[in-house]
Amino acid sequence: MQQLRTGDIIALGFMTFALFIGAGNIIFPPIVAQQAGDHVWLAAIGFLITAVGLPVITIMALSRMQGSIEIISSPLGRIASLILTVVCYLSVGPLFATPRTATVSYEIGFSSYFGTSSSSLLIYSAIYFAFVTVVSLYPNKLLDTVGHVLAPLKIIALAILGIAAVMIPAGYVPAPINHYVNSPVSEGFVNGYLTMDTLGALVFGIVIIQAIYSRGVTDNKLVTKYAIIASLISGVGLTLVYLSLFKLGLGSHEVAPNAANGAVILHAYVQHAFGNMGSLFLTGLIFLACMVTAIGLTCACAEYFAQLTKLPYKLLVFILVGFSFIISNLGLTKLIAVSVPVLSAIYPPAIVVIMLSFFWKFWHKPSFIVGSVTSIALIFGIIDGLKVAGFGDYLPNFLQHLPLNEQNLAWLIPSLVVLVVTTLIDKVKHKSI
Repeated sequence: MQQLRTGDIIALGFMTFALFIGAGNIIFPPIVAQQAGDHVWLAAIGFLITAVGLPVITIMALSRMQGSIEIISSPLGRIASLILTVVCYLSVGPLFATPRTATVSYEIGFSSYFGTSSSSLLIYSAIYFAFVTVVSLYPNKLLDTVGHVLAPLKIIALAILGIAAVMIPAGYVPAPINHYVNSPVSEGFVNGYLTMDTLGALVFGIVIIQAIYSRGVTDNKLVTKYAIIASLISGVGLTLVYLSLFKLGLGSHEVAPNAANGAVILHAYVQHAFGNMGSLFLTGLIFLACMVTAIGLTCACAEYFAQLTKLPYKLLVFILVGFSFIISNLGLTKLIAVSVPVLSAIYPPAIVVIMLSFFWKFWHKPSFIVGSVTSIALIFGIIDGLKVAGFGDYLPNFLQHLPLNEQNLAWLIPSLVVLVVTTLIDKVKHKSI
């Protein structure tokens, strides 16, 4: 029976960690910390639940099902499962997330050197996606290229930033503002939820499983074991990165007062900590963070659509990268404007499907329960998406005042109610006589 060496297990954990850490993950915590002020560690608790806990749980769930979204969503029925799977892959792949890695890495890291013109972005994205293509064409080498090379470089850069955040404080800690004054935990929870890492985990599941298979491991129990270990390693790594970034943002008020976003804070801090070399360091860090995420997303999407369409994997890599290249040149603002409402709609049903997958064995008819709860989550997710898109005024008044509406979690309570009701029906209907 083929087993992974300790070095490969660690590399698998590093690869999983590196796949998750994109530019968004680096940018969110500093702005949360600056606004939370004295309440930063309460906000951090909420943030870590959704930004670390949910993605780790998702990888664990997928590890039991060959990394497949289709299997984990099978209680929904063949058509609904297929639709959910395709939408998830397209959303965190060529339509939104992959192009965004190029635009974010350019605007944060390279625009200060080459300007903000569309031609500069075009040239940069062409070079960027050429590199993504070269690495993605060889998925069996992913553990070697990402796990053993790119991930360690990324971790070293993040470690330097984290140590600097602890050793070189930037200034005083301000008082909390906005919702962080009275509800820091829930506000942190929401910000972690909006990182959308859970959707990313749904897609990365197949990449991690394939990386294990590429080492000759075929035993399902071992595959599950290694995937869980990898998810836990990545969870520890994510936690350490987020805590250091919270520390960085906490003392950033003097160098970046009232910053509009985390990118401003990062720019100001690295200049403060590292001088003129700071911008160059940040450019390298953001580039690595985005590049590894783009490679992981491209490999995952190509693997899935190769199985679905029977088209060659390498052909699909070129098609997916081509779409990502075109869409990336729309610019970050347009990308975000379109992607956020869509992601707000599909995130709730995805969470429901993941969490309920652990309880199938306790129900007589899982399809009835999972289908009902997911439908409710989708309906309220669509409502959230419409509100984010600016159509909230056209919705009935009572939908504006649902519990947890302000936290974009209006789907949670109705979903829990339907879960309780359908579980009771399942138990009563199939009660042994």
